[in-house]
Amino acid sequence: MINGAHVIIYSQNAEADRAFFRDVLGYPHVDAGDGWLIFKLPPAEVAVHPSDAPSHELYLMCADVNATVDELSAKGVTCAPVTNAGWGLKTGIRLP
Repeated sequence: MINGAHVIIYSQNAEADRAFFRDVLGYPHVDAGDGWLIFKLPPAEVAVHPSDAPSHELYLMCADVNATVDELSAKGVTCAPVTNAGWGLKTGIRLP
């Protein structure tokens, strides 16, 4: 089933928010390039993306998306078709 999460926080000041996660909270991180820091959280990571409007996305990660879709569907969850996003396979679910 789900074994982790990737959280994206959109920010009007991404550099300052990344610095907060890095310097104030002390989260370990990697630089994905050009200062795009990805923060390690047990068992998830947080990425801060720039944005003019507040918006958030929550990605739940698993080892086998098709098996997870089957498990969720058996529990009555409607999943979007699995698609290749270029960085991996993804589906979508609507929370109750």
